Amino acid sequence: MNPLPHGSAEGPTDGPADGPPGGPSADLPTVAPRLRDLRRRSGLTLEAAAQRVGLSPAHLSRLETGRRQPSLPMLLTLARTYGTTVSDLLGEVAPERDPIVRADRMDAQEAGGWTYRQAGGSGRAMQALRLHVPERSAAQEDLVRVHPGEEWLYVLGGRLRLALGESVHLLSPGDAAHFDSLTPHRIAAASSGGVDLLFVHTLLQSGAAELCLGDAARGGRPGTP
Repeated sequence: MNPLPHGSAEGPTDGPADGPPGGPSADLPTVAPRLRDLRRRSGLTLEAAAQRVGLSPAHLSRLETGRRQPSLPMLLTLARTYGTTVSDLLGEVAPERDPIVRADRMDAQEAGGWTYRQAGGSGRAMQALRLHVPERSAAQEDLVRVHPGEEWLYVLGGRLRLALGESVHLLSPGDAAHFDSLTPHRIAAASSGGVDLLFVHTLLQSGAAELCLGDAARGGRPGTP
């Protein structure tokens, strides 16, 4: 993927892959200070961190000050870069490492048009999410992602369009996919009403210059597989 706007060090300063500009998002109130704290804790300057994530320093600065809302793929990228989880970025750190995640604690969050619920614990080598990808999410569906690690997904409802390299697969409820994340991949809903997924990915730190490919990563009009 997640999951899923950062193809070069001069990535999309104002491209479509993140949420709208403006004041801090009510959905993601803790992301900005957490991003700044994690970067400083990693001993990275704004310029060095921006290069790893594949953004311009100005764009990363806007994320750190809450003037832009990161999309879910961007949150996944930042989490990988800082060696943490989306849950940690959102300040959703559990008081103890409970192996059980109850349904009533899977609060919905929205980022870049996708809706997700945390389905696993913090501080693990893998991150588990429940995702809803809407039928049309132009900011993300044409974004090609490439990064170290593995991804596994399972279709709960709707139909999924999964591009892996040069191959395109249509998955129905009950179908699953498990692939090396270094294979260029993209995710999109192929049914009205979107698609619901279980999604698991490994948390590996990466110099994120290779995380996204194609026009969407450069802030241009997304292409097709």
